[in-house]
Amino acid sequence: MPNDHIGVAVIGAGMAGRSHAAGYRGATTTYDPGLPDVRLVAIADVNEHFAEETARRFGYTRAETSWQAVAEAPDIDVVSVVVANHLHREVVEGLLAAGKHVLCEKPFAPTVEDAEAMVAAARARPEAQAGVGFTFRRSPAIAAVKRLVDDGSTGRPIHFNGHYWCDYGADPSGPMSWRYKGGPGSGALADIGSHLVDLAEFLCGPIRSVRGTTLSTFVTERALPLGAAVGHAAATLSDEREPVENEDLVTFTATFESGATATMSASRVALGLANSLGFELFAENAAATFDLLRAGEFGYMDRAVEGPTKGYRQVAVGPDHPYLTGGLPMDFPGVGYGQNDLFVFQARAFLEQVAGLDRLPRVPSFEHGLHNLRLLAAITESARNGGAEVKISQEENR
Repeated sequence: MPNDHIGVAVIGAGMAGRSHAAGYRGATTTYDPGLPDVRLVAIADVNEHFAEETARRFGYTRAETSWQAVAEAPDIDVVSVVVANHLHREVVEGLLAAGKHVLCEKPFAPTVEDAEAMVAAARARPEAQAGVGFTFRRSPAIAAVKRLVDDGSTGRPIHFNGHYWCDYGADPSGPMSWRYKGGPGSGALADIGSHLVDLAEFLCGPIRSVRGTTLSTFVTERALPLGAAVGHAAATLSDEREPVENEDLVTFTATFESGATATMSASRVALGLANSLGFELFAENAAATFDLLRAGEFGYMDRAVEGPTKGYRQVAVGPDHPYLTGGLPMDFPGVGYGQNDLFVFQARAFLEQVAGLDRLPRVPSFEHGLHNLRLLAAITESARNGGAEVKISQEENR
């Protein structure tokens, strides 16, 4: 990488790919100076129209139709990989071999074996930065709750009750896509449950075991689209139908190494809830709540207030909380932010890692992505064995 600039590309021009593209565009407007000049070089997608439209919309110099073109380009240093999960290994390994810094979307890989190979590829290129995109760690509200846990204000966590409920799969007439392929555990669990599991560990520490998993599928087949569709968008359907291979809904419980307990569920058929990530965290001396539908605030109560006014208070996120000061153009209490801003914070953090600045918390490593995959595999194994407990080895928790 040249010392005076960083060339950026995004592979994948779908819904999440556009979020990464916009994230890099906004990253240079946040926080402290000192970041090298960031050049928005390329958007790549096998669908040329999607690539060209995303490049135009977000100000990237050119569009490409293959990841190989990105790997071979001398003017590209940093690449986000935002394609179907089953393509991650080939693309990531190719980019690392070409000397690129790689930020890979979650879930990290389709299998633990693929994830292990990707970790090995990154370790073979120690000069390259490699991270996984668990964007909700960048939520100012969630990070504020974590700060209260870490500094001892809440006391020891006792119970984490979390959900990630969406309805993108609730309509049976929605088109078949890669999200509905891959076998048990690759559906709602991998797609959105991966975020939920990561969030539980972010707040409460490593998970020791999981049990009681139920995987349920309600829409058992879908029609193939006649053309390409972006993200969860509707499409004109053909007469050809294929079976859905993975779950619409997953529920399970977990025990943390600390002894705390978790109850969790993830659904893509939660009618009326487009994107509802939320939790209740109960600890010895305090409790906290969060819902992505009200992203700019969190609920909090502790023992400091007694008598008839004790109870939860809604805390509006502001400059006293992580990421807000310098992270928004108007970084004022109660102004609010959204999920798209988290991609900006993430892109900025990764660019700072590449530049050797490390002023923000680092993006989770490939090793962490592998750990997350092992947890998802354990949850799936519990379902396969009738809900039996599956333990996570301490070595895997490091």
